[in-house]
Amino acid sequence: CPPMSLTATTSSDEEDDSDSSTKPIRSEKKKNPASLFQTGGDPPKEKKSKKKVPPKGAESEEETPETLQKNSNKKGKAKKSKKKEERPPSPVIEVDNLEEFVLRPAPQGVTVKCRVTRDKKGMDRGLYPTYYLHLDNDKKVFLLAGRKRKKSKTSNYLISIDPTDLSRGGENFIGKLRSNLMGTRFTVFDNGANPDRANADWSNVRQELSAVVYETNVLGFKGPRKMTVIIPGMNADCERVPIRPRNDNDGLLMRWQNRNMDNVIELHNKAPVWNDETQSYVLNFHGRVTHASVKNFQIVHSSDPDYIVMQFGRVADDAFTMDYNYPLCAVQAFAIALSSFDGKLACE
Repeated sequence: CPPMSLTATTSSDEEDDSDSSTKPIRSEKKKNPASLFQTGGDPPKEKKSKKKVPPKGAESEEETPETLQKNSNKKGKAKKSKKKEERPPSPVIEVDNLEEFVLRPAPQGVTVKCRVTRDKKGMDRGLYPTYYLHLDNDKKVFLLAGRKRKKSKTSNYLISIDPTDLSRGGENFIGKLRSNLMGTRFTVFDNGANPDRANADWSNVRQELSAVVYETNVLGFKGPRKMTVIIPGMNADCERVPIRPRNDNDGLLMRWQNRNMDNVIELHNKAPVWNDETQSYVLNFHGRVTHASVKNFQIVHSSDPDYIVMQFGRVADDAFTMDYNYPLCAVQAFAIALSSFDGKLACE
């Protein structure tokens, strides 16, 4: 959902340093989060319950809340550098088949912790950086790469399972992120065919995996962004309900706009809290985010704001942590993160 957090309203310097506040990031398992995302059939089957492994290293996230420090003149990055070693790594996650893994929802009860790096080096990378997604663990397993296409009328990012092949026609193409002309609404597709090239039963047609809507806010440059994320619901077997629009009037964005929410789930970014002491907006990332930025955000379901579906935030100039939970998959989370980098956002 919406990208906001750790943003300072006291300064137009987007990258001011600030830190997290105090609420716990994980919900006490008072309800089964899976039920929030189910849109059809019976409640999740009992056999799925064995998946709910408690995330390893979760305890280490309960660090003593740091005192918030906000100073719009000093970056204060040096004193934060120790934090990087403290960031709790991802639980052990087996990525046997990469293509299957990046489209599979995160296991229930496990937070998949990742790192996004932005590469601006090279002739045109300043304008068209390449973004890489790795698991944030010892092995730093590569998951996805993304890059904006150059000749598109609207922002159009290709997502690939090969860091060296970001071509539309290649077999490593796994999905794409496309924006509207304004650059405020984005749709995420898998690598299926355009509806114009559908086979008889439509089984080859691309699925819409998520959509993101950014709203401008009254504070313009100085306030946090407001975001809505729309995703397909999950069925009784905890699998994503396929959304294969036959035309532009049938996608996630149109269904959401028309409030036709069958098999569709609406999520939002968690509103940061204004902190008088630091004169900034803050969210608690439990050591996973160390730098203030308007790009930092946490996505939640309105029925359980303690269950963080996804969080994203800056840890260095060109490095970000991206953590996601059930029901998101890596492609959905990475594409949502890519949308927050897009330069046309009127809410920047």
